[in-house]
Amino acid sequence: MTTEAPQTEQIQYLPPKGDYETFRDEDHLKEKLKEWGLSAAKKEFWYKDRNVQQLVSIKGYEIYGNTGDFNTVIIEFSDGKLSSIHPAFLKEMQQSSFGKESLISAAADKESKGAASGKAETKTVDSEPKEKPESQKSDSKSAKASKSKPQKPKKEKVELPADKVHFTAKVKQFALTYNPFNEENDEVVVLENVHIIQEPPLELGLAWCSHSKTLKKLELETGMDLEFDGKVVAKKLAKGKDVEEEFLVADPVLYKINNPSKIAKK
Repeated sequence: MTTEAPQTEQIQYLPPKGDYETFRDEDHLKEKLKEWGLSAAKKEFWYKDRNVQQLVSIKGYEIYGNTGDFNTVIIEFSDGKLSSIHPAFLKEMQQSSFGKESLISAAADKESKGAASGKAETKTVDSEPKEKPESQKSDSKSAKASKSKPQKPKKEKVELPADKVHFTAKVKQFALTYNPFNEENDEVVVLENVHIIQEPPLELGLAWCSHSKTLKKLELETGMDLEFDGKVVAKKLAKGKDVEEEFLVADPVLYKINNPSKIAKK
């Protein structure tokens, strides 16, 4: 029978790069578990690979990506060591069939196939004539000119603050957005007249945030004015899947507010 120690020695740890986010309370932990598609009723989860099967606990998470809205889960093993793992991978590990094939190997194989496909496509494109006859060029230009429409001026990119800031906003409506991790619709709050209080002040217009248990305790209503602290990222609100029209948002909402705190009704 394999003992705990040899199993632990076979684990390839990926420790956190530095400080990581911890959970404010039990409700925040359950909210994140639901977001990652993990059971909010469990305290421990299985970590599996070809040689190891061990229960781990979740200590926190890291934030990454251009939008700052992607997470890496920080797990703790029985020996107290920490490691990071993608939430979708941890979710896969909870399945009884996991471990028969290495998902990492499968992903690498898929990536290599994709690269081979890309090379084949490049060869096909290169085999086409590089230059068209002048008569075809002129015809193509005239066709494009006739189809061209006046382009709308591009909006200037908003420079979002990286740190937590203070906001004022008004509750516009409640909506649903599709979450691919748990394959369900999540409740969100859509805010309007969103302003970041800084020098100079920054107006965002519309933004959204998760309708967490913390927010539900405040019993928010449409038209209610709020002020709070939080971090903002550029992340468009996705539509809910198969939901009633009242839970859809007519206008695009391009910004998400993460972990609002110190919320006060004005």
